[in-house]
Amino acid sequence: MSPSILSKCLKFKVTTENERIVAVSPFEADPTPSSIPHVVPAAVHHRSRVARPSFRRGWLEGGADRARHKRGSDEFVELPWDEALDITAAELDRVRKEHGNDAIFGGSYGWASAGRFHHALSQIHRFLNCIGGYVSSYASYSTGAAQAIIPHVFGMNFLKMTWGEQNSWPMIAKHTELLVMFGGINPKNAQVSMGGVTRHETTNWLKQFSQNGMELINIGPQRSDAPSEAEWLAVIPGSDTALMLALAYVLETEALCDRGFLETHAVGYPTFRCYLLGETDGQPKAPEWASSICGVTPEAIRDLARKMAAKRTLITVAWSLQRAQNGEQPYWMAATLAAMLGQIGLPGGGVGYGYGAIGGVGVPLKRLDGMTLPQGKNPVSDFIPVARISDMLLHPGENYEFNGATRTYPDARLVYWCGGNPFHHHQDLNRLAEAWKRPDTIIVHEPWWTATAKHSDIVLPATTPYEREDIGRASSDSFLFHMPKLIEPVADARDDYDILASLARRLGSGDAFTQGRDADGWLRHLYDRFRQNVSAEGIETPSYDELRDKNWVELPIAGAEHANVPFEAFRSDPEKAPLGTPSGKIEIFSDTIDGFGYAEIPGHPVWREPDEWLGSVEAKRYPLHLVSPQPADKLHSQLEAALADLPNTRPSPMALHPIDGAARAIANGDIVRVFNDRGSCLARAVLSENIREGVAAIPTGAWFDPNEDGTDNQGNPNVLTRDIGTSRIGQGSSAHTTLVEIERSAAG
Repeated sequence: MSPSILSKCLKFKVTTENERIVAVSPFEADPTPSSIPHVVPAAVHHRSRVARPSFRRGWLEGGADRARHKRGSDEFVELPWDEALDITAAELDRVRKEHGNDAIFGGSYGWASAGRFHHALSQIHRFLNCIGGYVSSYASYSTGAAQAIIPHVFGMNFLKMTWGEQNSWPMIAKHTELLVMFGGINPKNAQVSMGGVTRHETTNWLKQFSQNGMELINIGPQRSDAPSEAEWLAVIPGSDTALMLALAYVLETEALCDRGFLETHAVGYPTFRCYLLGETDGQPKAPEWASSICGVTPEAIRDLARKMAAKRTLITVAWSLQRAQNGEQPYWMAATLAAMLGQIGLPGGGVGYGYGAIGGVGVPLKRLDGMTLPQGKNPVSDFIPVARISDMLLHPGENYEFNGATRTYPDARLVYWCGGNPFHHHQDLNRLAEAWKRPDTIIVHEPWWTATAKHSDIVLPATTPYEREDIGRASSDSFLFHMPKLIEPVADARDDYDILASLARRLGSGDAFTQGRDADGWLRHLYDRFRQNVSAEGIETPSYDELRDKNWVELPIAGAEHANVPFEAFRSDPEKAPLGTPSGKIEIFSDTIDGFGYAEIPGHPVWREPDEWLGSVEAKRYPLHLVSPQPADKLHSQLEAALADLPNTRPSPMALHPIDGAARAIANGDIVRVFNDRGSCLARAVLSENIREGVAAIPTGAWFDPNEDGTDNQGNPNVLTRDIGTSRIGQGSSAHTTLVEIERSAAG
C-alpha cells in the first residue's frame, strides 16, 4: 500500500491486488481529507476505458470529407499499434506539408496528470514543437478575463500575483477584521490544485477566522459558497460590479476613502470619480441605484461600506465572477474599491483573488522550481484565447479583437488533443459539436471514451497515473512524491511519451523529442536538475533512488515565515518600488485600455448590463439565472465514468429555491428538463433555501450524452451556457451569463 496521486487533484493511499486497484485511503498528513478518491478503483478499471487504438470508420474509409458530419455518431474500428501509429504519422505529415504547421491546433488544454514528466500538455507541446510547431492557446477557462485585466491594473501576471502578492491564511487570521467575499470562499473547490494537494487546510482556516471573531460577508447567489457563520448577501448573479460601485459611492460621498493613498499610489481616480457620481453619464452610482440591479437593500450596502472603512478589510473575489460577460469589470472594480480603502500593502488588507478556487491559494510557501519537462520553442507564433475554440473552427480567416490587437483566426485542419476534455469545459456544446466537424482530422489520447473521444477520428488509449512511474511536485505544496507504477497498463494503453516518441521517430524527429532518454532517463534527469536548483537555495533532497524508497518527503518550505505582506514595498515607496503598469501605480484609469476604443470596457471600471441576466428582457422567456459551479465529487469531469454508475447521481443535481420549484410544480428529487435556445439537459431537482430565488445551480463535470432529441441525459450545464468572449480585452469564458427555464420531465 503506497501513496499515489489523482490527476492534479490530491494525495491519498492506494491498495492493489492482482494488477487491480482495490481500495484507497487518506494520506496521514492530511488534516481534512477529501472524499473524491473513493471511486478511483472503479474508474481505473471501468468498462469505458479505451482498450485499443481506434479509428472512426468514416474517417478511415475516406470519401467526401471523410464523413466529418458523423463525428459523435460514427462507429470505431480497432487497429494494432504499429498500423495506428503509421496512419497517424502519415496524417500529421500530410497536413504539415499541404497546409503548414499553422494548420495544426495543439489544444491539449485541461487538467492532466499531477506527475511532472507524464504531464500531457507538456508532452504534446514538446512533440509538436519538434515537428515544426502548432497554433497554441492563451490563458485558461478558469481565469481568462483575470489574466488579461490584472496586468493593466497591477502591472503583473495574474498567476504571479495569485502566488506571490496576496495575503496568506496566517496573515489573514492575524490581521484581517472583515473578510468581504465576492463569490464566497468554498472549501469544496479547494479540494484540488495544480500538481496536487497534500494538506487540505481551507476549511480549518475558515473555522479559525470565525473563532477569532473575524466578521465574514458572503456575497453571492448561494449561501453554501462560504462558511455558515458568514453573513449572506444574496446578490443577483452578474451584478457584483454594480454593488461594488455603490460601496465606492458611499466611501466617496461620506468621506471614507483614503485620498492620500489614491493620490500617491493610484492614477485616474478623478476621472473614475466623475463616473461614480454620475457627472459623465447622469446616473450617480448610489445604493438606491445599485439595489434595483443587485437585489441588496440600500441600507445593507451603506452598512457594509462603513464597516469596510472602519476595519482592516480584505476584499476577495472568486474566479467565478470573471467567467461571465464583462468578467473583467468586477476584478478591476474590486482593485479600485481596495485602493479607495487605502489598505493595499497592509497585512491582512487590500484585495485578493481566487481564495478557495484551488487548494494552494493562501498557503505561505517558498516557491521552488516546478521540475517541468522542457517543451522547446514553438516555431509557430499564432495563438487563440483558449475559450475561442469554436469561433476559430467555425470562422477561419476572420478577424477578431483581443486585448488591443486585431488578430485572424487560423484555418485549423488538424486538432491534436492530449490531456483534457473540451466537451466538458467548453460552452454551448451543441455549437462546439458543429464546430468540431470542420477540421480534416481530430486526434486525441484518452484513457476513457469521453464525449471528446467519441467526437474524434483517431483515439489512442493512454495510461492513467497509476499505470506509470512519475514524480509528484506541486508548486503550491511542500511535499515531494515518488509516484510508483501501481498496476500494468489496462488493455493496450500506452504512456503519452511512448506514443509521441513513436510518432516522432516516424516523422524524423525522434532524437529531438527523446534526446536519447526513455521515461526513466527523463525522470532522473528532471529530478537531478531540480535537486541542483533547490540545493543552491540551501534545501537538501534525497537522491532519486532514495525518494523511491521513502515514497515521499516534506520539504522545509512551508510556514508563516514564508508569508510576505503583498505590495508592502510598493506601499512604502511607490517611486522606488513601482508596479509594472505604464504609470508604475495602480491604474484605476488606464490610458492603454482607453486607447483600445472598446465600448464595453472603457478606461475605468463601469457597470455594463449583461445580455442575459435577471434584469434583461430575455428573462421574460427564460426567468432563471443558471450558475454552473465546480462539482464536489470530482475534479472537473475526471472520474465521471464511475460516479455516473452510482445510484441517484445522474442526471446532475440542480439546486433551486422552493418558491421557484412550487411555481413549476417541481418537488424535491424530480427529474426536470432545463432548457433555453441553445439546448437542454436533464437534472435532478434539489430544493433549498440556500440559493437565491430566481437562480438555479448545476455543477459541471457530467459527460455530454445527448439523446435522440438532443437533450443531454447526464446534466451537463454547458449545453446551456453562452459561447461568447467576456469582452474584447480578455475573450474569456462567459459560462455564468446564462438564462434558462425548467419544467418537469417525462423521464422522471
